[in-house]
Amino acid sequence: MDHQEYMAVWKKNCIRIGSPTNILAALTAFIPVIYLCTKFDCWPDIQLVLSAWALTAIAFGAFYVVEPVSYYASLGMSGTYLSFLSGNIGNMRVPCASLALDLTESETGTIQAEVVSTMAICGSIITNLTATTAAALVGASIVAILPEAINVGLKSYASAAIFGATFGNYAVKKPKIALFGALIPIACKLVGTVPAWLTIVLSVFGTVLIARMFYVAESKKAA
Repeated sequence: MDHQEYMAVWKKNCIRIGSPTNILAALTAFIPVIYLCTKFDCWPDIQLVLSAWALTAIAFGAFYVVEPVSYYASLGMSGTYLSFLSGNIGNMRVPCASLALDLTESETGTIQAEVVSTMAICGSIITNLTATTAAALVGASIVAILPEAINVGLKSYASAAIFGATFGNYAVKKPKIALFGALIPIACKLVGTVPAWLTIVLSVFGTVLIARMFYVAESKKAA
């Protein structure tokens, strides 16, 4: 089997296992709510439910499109299913997968990259589960004795540090694209009237467009 045949089989099996698993997880998430509403007879009005959903969709609807597209290069197909099932995508799955691809010098879109990213994500899920369990048991006690400055720093800058490190990892490889990737959200921030969800959409798809333009230009030069 050549590369294309391997990828076809890999993707077919990923979809066959990943799609029903993620759908099942989404459906079972309603079980606690249904149980409580049934037990205490506190079913909410359908209009209230739809209003809450609409507010959620307005706030996070852009992520439905942006996250799968922007993370796919690092996660791959199987990694995407695993990541959206386990959570902590941006601050855990993507950095682990990106680092694994970098260390193994795997080219995005190949079967090697799919296997490497999947193994890295599986390892991060196991580690995350172990660490989360330990944090739930002793984390509160540790946080309580830390200085206030450290607590504030962890809450305010931990996520930014993780995303910054991930961005830096890619910026070293593609500095021209990284420059535009940083300038787009900065420009949106300076304008001041651009909502957060639109900034995310413009940043992701704008950077993809710029990368595509560079790719086409380099391909023409090579030809």
